[in-house]
Amino acid sequence: MADNNHKIRCQGLWKIFGPRPESIRDLIENGASKQEIREATGHVIAIRDVSFEVQDNEVFVVMGLSGSGKSTLVRCINRLIEPSSGSIFIEGANIGEMDEHDLRELRRHKLSMVFQHFGLLPHRSVIDNVTFGLEVRGDSKKERMENAQKALELVELSGWESSRIQELSGGMQQRVGLARALAIGSEILLMDEPFSALDPLIRRQMQEEFLNLRSKVKKTVVFITHDLLEALTLGDRIAIMRDGAIIQLGTPQEIVTMPADDYVREFVKDVPRGKVVPVSTIIEEPPLVTDGEKSVKATVEEMEKKGVDFAFIVNANGVCEGALALEDALAVKENGATKIGEVARREFPTISPDATLEQGLPLISEGDMPVAALDKGRRLVGIITRAALLKAVQSNGENSGAPKVTTHQG
Repeated sequence: MADNNHKIRCQGLWKIFGPRPESIRDLIENGASKQEIREATGHVIAIRDVSFEVQDNEVFVVMGLSGSGKSTLVRCINRLIEPSSGSIFIEGANIGEMDEHDLRELRRHKLSMVFQHFGLLPHRSVIDNVTFGLEVRGDSKKERMENAQKALELVELSGWESSRIQELSGGMQQRVGLARALAIGSEILLMDEPFSALDPLIRRQMQEEFLNLRSKVKKTVVFITHDLLEALTLGDRIAIMRDGAIIQLGTPQEIVTMPADDYVREFVKDVPRGKVVPVSTIIEEPPLVTDGEKSVKATVEEMEKKGVDFAFIVNANGVCEGALALEDALAVKENGATKIGEVARREFPTISPDATLEQGLPLISEGDMPVAALDKGRRLVGIITRAALLKAVQSNGENSGAPKVTTHQG
């Protein structure tokens, strides 16, 4: 039966390379390490009891150093590598039970893969590389060209259709690989260190383009990387692997502020909190909220009574319509204005609660007004003060503003 809560689910996944994987069961149960098992038997544990779910439209990043099992894991998801045991479900279907025909159809229609070294065909033009998967699938030439052209536009390679692969820079070649995956129309992208072979500057550009592309195209992505900053930049959630096991799974904020052990702590110790922690962790209640129909005189009296220098104006639906500074209200108090809606500022600094602390920094220098945190419907959630923002950015301590998170046990 299909499970509508997630796109991918891995349950109790193991991959052991060697002639007799079942022969090392006793060693595993007795707590032998990966290195001890390899030295004693020649078997290599690549994936060790891994379980996780990936939600629809989520970017799920698997991060680890060389030998952690991350690339083996992503190849198990589409059965390029057969797991030794455990189950993998794609949209509720157990791919371990699929025959060759069903597995081939899954790869042609639901899964696309982007590799580190692009996997492009040098004897083909750009557009012929992009149409390759569609050609294998049996799509008509018209469909192939239409889908390829749309994909090239998405990755900003229009005009390069007839070019040869060797004429393109590394970043452009990676875009071709991404366009090929997008042209297939798969809902799930498996990306195995797609930007790792690029120069640092080009890599950052590709990360920015990936984020921009994500806002245009809804895809579920499993993204493999060895770069923590890349993981924090791109991922909705991150699974950190070591010796074939997931040792922590959480949001970027959880990984940085509540590392599960010394291994993760060492990774994140130099990560600037401002790049990861959202401003929602420092939101405060606005000292005064009122409606635009209230008189200037009454509002000034209330502000002076509470000792506040500003107020926010919201309508009956909670939508923030303006901000009022005490100095503005005092200046017009005797000039005939009767309602604060007439003198409120319609332009004032605002920010999404999901924005990072770093994204809030430029806003606190724009004026005397605190930053209003508004949700997608422009409803007032709270305020961000200069003092709270600067304190949070400068703090490197764990647990500050962090939700509770537990160590992942597979």
